[in-house]
Amino acid sequence: MFEGIDFSKMGEVLKQAQEEAQKAQEESKNKEFSAKSGGGLVKVSADGSGEIIDIDIDDSLLEDKESLQILLISAINDVLKMVEEDKKLMASKMLGSLGGLGR
Repeated sequence: MFEGIDFSKMGEVLKQAQEEAQKAQEESKNKEFSAKSGGGLVKVSADGSGEIIDIDIDDSLLEDKESLQILLISAINDVLKMVEEDKKLMASKMLGSLGGLGR
């Protein structure tokens, strides 16, 4: 199971992984994701950590509470999925860069 792994390099690799994780977290904060619903009547933006940073609602929806709620939910869910996919992609890249344990 552990054949071909040089455990003497483990500390170095873990330190590298921690540095990569910090770097990715900082980069993530600077990213912005946006999703629209209702043909652009509602737009929601979030940063890379999943915090909603802006919501833009077309004036035509202000008198239709039910439609507004549905479109807001849709846009928020879409933008949060984008953030989650980005996190998964970054985690995958980090795991891929953790080579170096082999002989």
